[in-house]
Amino acid sequence: MFKFGLGQDIGIDLGTATVIAYVKGKGIVLREPSVVAVDNNNGEVLAVGQEARRMLGRTPGNIVATRPLRDGVISDYTVTEKMLKHFIGKVCGKFIFSPRIMICIPSQVTEVEKKAVIDAASQAGARKVYLIEEPIAAAIGAGIDISKPCGNMVVDIGGGTTDIAVISLGGSVVNTSLKVAGDKFDEYIVRYIKKKHNVMIGERTAEDLKVNIGCVFPKIQDTEMDIRGRDLITGLPKTVTMHSSEMLEALIEPAMMIVDSVHSVLERTPPELAADISDKGIYMTGGGCLIDGLDKLLQDKTGIHVMIAQDTVSCVALGTGKALDNLDALEKQ
Repeated sequence: MFKFGLGQDIGIDLGTATVIAYVKGKGIVLREPSVVAVDNNNGEVLAVGQEARRMLGRTPGNIVATRPLRDGVISDYTVTEKMLKHFIGKVCGKFIFSPRIMICIPSQVTEVEKKAVIDAASQAGARKVYLIEEPIAAAIGAGIDISKPCGNMVVDIGGGTTDIAVISLGGSVVNTSLKVAGDKFDEYIVRYIKKKHNVMIGERTAEDLKVNIGCVFPKIQDTEMDIRGRDLITGLPKTVTMHSSEMLEALIEPAMMIVDSVHSVLERTPPELAADISDKGIYMTGGGCLIDGLDKLLQDKTGIHVMIAQDTVSCVALGTGKALDNLDALEKQ
């Protein structure tokens, strides 16, 4: 059954780890892992999203479960296009007119990377594609009024990239984007366990560890969790008990890279805006900022109050959705 009327306006947070879609008037309608399972023999897509994530590291030779986005940008164009097509179809149903789509991108991407996003969305069925920078979308989603002439600092930690920006009058004054975020934390956990316990674990196990007992600031009470992996000496399955104090050792290095980048952005911030930030504090958004103690670590190292936004994971998608309300103004421009 066709739904008549104009195409919908959709805001998409095309993340390295998760794709979140916002439809104007409905709010967030889709939240799925950005994983696609493809049959290598015929190039057919077998599963997308949650279903494909379950297959990560568990597929036979002819099926590959991949993440088509790496470090916040498209690494596999064809698969990204198929994934977007699947999600747009799921969100829109059958519309006579194609939707207008706003997609957010890391703050420092090249023109080629921007074009790849626009082309993939157009091929997937968008009538018109707009791009918005992630920190700006995150600030709007966190409820910050970015149109005023005063400085707001946003640290958006996603799956592939961390975007740090000082925003004033609707644009970013100073920004930086670094490829250290949720995925990098997982990598450091895998590396640490391999080095310390001689056990190899998969990225899903690393993510479970990070979510359940990961921390980057000393905890009052040490928590523990059992994990299973492959013993690198005997080649047999082995169970290891991990503690949050070990997680601190594993994760402090990538966490300090983020803190150092925040520091360097503050150094380049004009004095008037720096004064505003010291009054208002730093806003943290994105799923990556939920690691235990990251806000305390940043506050400890900068001396500035740090706040974690409400519903941090959806902040960027909500901001992209709110920016859709101004699409008609963009069209006129």
